[in-house]
Amino acid sequence: MSVHIDIAGLRPEGVAVVPSPLAELCMALHALGEPEHHPGLRGWTTGVTAGLDPFVADRMCEADFLWRSTYSDVFMPFAALPGDVLPGATLAEDLDLLDKLPDDQFVDAALEFTCTFKYDFRPPNYLHSRTGHARALEVAASRGQRQLRFTQRLLDDPPSVRAWLRRFLEDCEEAFFADTWAKLRPQLASDARHKTELLRRKGLAEALAAVSPAVRLDEEGGRIVVDKLIEGRGVASGGRLLLVPTSLGRPHLNVLHRHGWQPLLHYPVSAPEPVRPPSVEQLALRMTALSHPVRMRICRHLARSAYTTTELAQAHGVTAPEISRHLSVLKKAGLVTTRRRGRYVLHQLDVTVVARLGSDFLEGVLR
Repeated sequence: MSVHIDIAGLRPEGVAVVPSPLAELCMALHALGEPEHHPGLRGWTTGVTAGLDPFVADRMCEADFLWRSTYSDVFMPFAALPGDVLPGATLAEDLDLLDKLPDDQFVDAALEFTCTFKYDFRPPNYLHSRTGHARALEVAASRGQRQLRFTQRLLDDPPSVRAWLRRFLEDCEEAFFADTWAKLRPQLASDARHKTELLRRKGLAEALAAVSPAVRLDEEGGRIVVDKLIEGRGVASGGRLLLVPTSLGRPHLNVLHRHGWQPLLHYPVSAPEPVRPPSVEQLALRMTALSHPVRMRICRHLARSAYTTTELAQAHGVTAPEISRHLSVLKKAGLVTTRRRGRYVLHQLDVTVVARLGSDFLEGVLR
């Protein structure tokens, strides 16, 4: 399983390595919302949370599905805009790029993981398609009233939600991110210079190898191959590819390959985070449960958000009873938790337990 990026026609000068303050703010919000994904940032997340203004904290909960279990492409608008658009040097510049996205693209990106699993295919028009509109609200309802209210607002009045989001991100900058970005920017700029020099001196293959061992260049096939627990395809149309370093993002290696957007690799530059080893009994039981490839793919979905059995069946192209059998094995091993929300039964991976299996597997399911 892997994500392939077609690079036929990619120009050497079309590859750019540039940090993005907006993308890094996304990772900051993600780490604050899912601290279990980032045990190495526990001190930072604890300090920010303790000093956070209650007004900002409350608004952080309103749209946390944009960055909590996974993170939306709205935080990388430069990949959607025509021409050789690069991330801004400041958060304000990146937010100006976000403002340039048409409403259709903004809504599609904001609802990407809520409403569809077909990430690299043309999505339905959620704003103007009755079927797409109904699908968005139906899935949002399964996530809870807060997400349903936000999705309804987004579909009814995109400009007001976009203005709300920009104000919220500006308030986050004032509350905590300006100081964080000032500390992280030199490291990210240094890494960008290093990767750019590798590109110039040794070529794309060496630069990609330095990005992550999970990324390689298949020169014969004219593609970049990223080892992930999903299948996906993107196209570097117009000869453009962006590499965006992140300091807060480990272990996530994000590959933006949305239909109609330029491909992008959002890769971590910080040192690996230590995890505690599991007991022998836990290792035997849990590795047996994870020995099936379908269960590994299920874990990738459940690591990012809670899903119903029906949604998992649709995503993996199998029957609901078959998904239920796999979930039963995972729950028996203590890897999956289940909760009821109204008439929906939602399943989610216990990331804290999975972390005890070791960093290699955790990075695999979160990559």
